[in-house]
Amino acid sequence: MTTTTLPPSQTTETPEHEISPSEISVGVVIGRTAEFFDFFVYSIASVIVFPSHVFPFVDPLTGTLLSFLVFALAFVARPLGTLLFSWIDGQYGRVTRLTIALFGLGGATAAIALLPGYETVGMASVAILASFRLAQGLALGGTWDGLPSLLAMSAPPGRRGLYAMVPQLGAPFGLIVAAALFIYLLTSLSAQDFLAWGWRYPFFVALAINVVALFARLRIVATPEYDLLFRSRELQPTPVLETIRAEGRNIVIGAFAPLASFAMFHMVTVYPLSWIFLFTEADPARFLIITVIAALFGAVAVVVSGLLSDAFGRTAVLAWGAGMIGMFSLFAPVLLDGGGAGETVYMIAGFVILGLSFGQASGAVAANLAPGHRYTASALTSDLAWLFGAGFAPAAALLLSSWAGLWTGGAYLLSGALATLLALWLGRFRADHWKA
Repeated sequence: MTTTTLPPSQTTETPEHEISPSEISVGVVIGRTAEFFDFFVYSIASVIVFPSHVFPFVDPLTGTLLSFLVFALAFVARPLGTLLFSWIDGQYGRVTRLTIALFGLGGATAAIALLPGYETVGMASVAILASFRLAQGLALGGTWDGLPSLLAMSAPPGRRGLYAMVPQLGAPFGLIVAAALFIYLLTSLSAQDFLAWGWRYPFFVALAINVVALFARLRIVATPEYDLLFRSRELQPTPVLETIRAEGRNIVIGAFAPLASFAMFHMVTVYPLSWIFLFTEADPARFLIITVIAALFGAVAVVVSGLLSDAFGRTAVLAWGAGMIGMFSLFAPVLLDGGGAGETVYMIAGFVILGLSFGQASGAVAANLAPGHRYTASALTSDLAWLFGAGFAPAAALLLSSWAGLWTGGAYLLSGALATLLALWLGRFRADHWKA
């Protein structure tokens, strides 16, 4: 295994041991899996719990749409969290930033487990849920530890695409764990017990997972060796306004370039679960089982995206992925409305395409950021990409589909694919970036 060592000219200290990219990968996967677990626990509950627990005063469809709007609040708050925690990082360091952010994220998620329902406190239930969701978003803005950027810059030559996909594995891993936990509760409890108290357990588990993730990541980023390596790669926080002035164009392009992947992300996770739950008689546990199986295929596809990237270039893979998502959007409505077999094909095919595209979504444009601003610019790019590409996707897709039919959900997905291709074209990527 090729290892990364510090350039002697940039340091006055010698690290106790050489740091390999595979060692960095461990911290990246643990951290991203914990974040996505929180994400999916909330998203699943926003479909099968909150419409009846928090919004019983409206019909199920409207309740789900309102639940999705609360869901979007975290994506709105996340850039504000990045601003706040960037200041904390600059003043007090990466360790303080991570500690506050992960305890805040775990605490806000666990607090949702104690959420009183509308029948108990009325509209205050909505306000409390919205407050917790905003707190989650603010904390998410602080969970950036720089490890994905460090990994990308420390990867061995010829394997950058393979290492760039590592952070994206957190999505299928987090979904598998979250969905499996809900499957167990749904199949082990009566519907009455699940809605009364069973749904609360995954939110308590989220706190424990975040604590484990915190210590696992601190064990890596709090060492002198890693501090030296961060500094040698110029991966230090920079003022947000300075970063925007220097990298504003790349940040905007980076926010829109993965739009197809991020739209697809919700079209095979939150959105289909809401459609199945609202408009079919299918058991949600059965559909979650299909989701877990499809996510396994998606994880393999993420790894394959790294191999393809190293052969053909990350930006090329992202463009091909957008094309496949555009083609999938044409058949998606028929598959999702095709009963059990159609739903299974929809989910597996969707996750494979998502994995191939999403696997390189964070790397293609990040490679275009200057090292001196990459630490902060990468966090801002990620925040805006999730906001524009995913924040309101479940609500928009469900609203369109319920109003004019499933084909509009496919059209929404197609618009994301076209936006990605347009952003890549506007980015004017040079030939060498297609192989970067």
